[in-house]
Amino acid sequence: MNYRKLGSTDLTISELSFGTWAIGGAWGSTNDTEALKGLETAIDKGVNFFDTADVYGDGHAEKLIGRKAKERQEEVYIASKFGRGLDFTDPDTYKEKQVRSFLDRTLKNIGRDTLDLYQIHCPPMKIIQDGEIFSVLDKLQKEGKIRYSGVSVESTEEGLEALKYPNVKALQVIFNLFRQKPVDELFPKAIDQGVGILARVPLASGLLTGKFQPSQAFAADDHRNFNRDGAAFNVGETFAGLPFETGVDLSQEIEWIKDNRETMAAAALKWILEHDAISAVIPGFKTAKQVEDNLKAIDVPGFSQTEMEQLKSFYDERVHAHIRGSY
Repeated sequence: MNYRKLGSTDLTISELSFGTWAIGGAWGSTNDTEALKGLETAIDKGVNFFDTADVYGDGHAEKLIGRKAKERQEEVYIASKFGRGLDFTDPDTYKEKQVRSFLDRTLKNIGRDTLDLYQIHCPPMKIIQDGEIFSVLDKLQKEGKIRYSGVSVESTEEGLEALKYPNVKALQVIFNLFRQKPVDELFPKAIDQGVGILARVPLASGLLTGKFQPSQAFAADDHRNFNRDGAAFNVGETFAGLPFETGVDLSQEIEWIKDNRETMAAAALKWILEHDAISAVIPGFKTAKQVEDNLKAIDVPGFSQTEMEQLKSFYDERVHAHIRGSY
């Protein structure tokens, strides 16, 4: 495993870490036994950072990672998110009393007194601009209830706005071969300010595994079914904002990335790790095999400058115009 600093914090985290949305729910059926095996495998392989949220299975994902971390002697860093359990557009959701309630529940779920990273979960731009929530997080940090705070954002513009607050130490952004916009402006500013970048939705909800066909069916409780056109939340969270069939076609155009790199998924994750601003990429998983498959990205060959330029042109010319939602 390779490790990187989370921005200017004192956390040194595995460059390939994991998100836990899939083991909490909204990705079809889940199996706790398999989820725990996946967490066990990840930690065995040197993964020391996991991202979760209070709405992933209504706290179930938090409980799973808390349970597994408690069993291990290794230091395991846990990040969670808040704000989506209530009306995320309502300013009252971000008031101190409510945020304390969210945090207390999260700490209880994971079985700790302090959370390593607490992130606002995709707040509206108006909440970021208002800034009151950042004062609340600063207070929680001074009290020792959280070590660091950050923001998970939907768009580059929201990320740039969040960087105006000095105690924001991490940004979660949608970043993958189909969503390259953050590279030009957001990443350089994050580096300058010592803010770590966590790359979420790195495989575009599975499109970048290269395994889907246009006829692919998803379970009724899978967001790739119920949110593929943004019916439940921001359409950009599902398939990186691309219409599904378009995404399948585009993924086929870049199948060449897997040459000498084991799988298309490993190659897509490796491409993300080629960017210096990235502290960690956080794919999801439901099984130990998926964990092992994603971890292959660490050891596969990197990309040449020519290949990087080719993939940038592919995004500019073939992908960008099709993206829906905030980005």
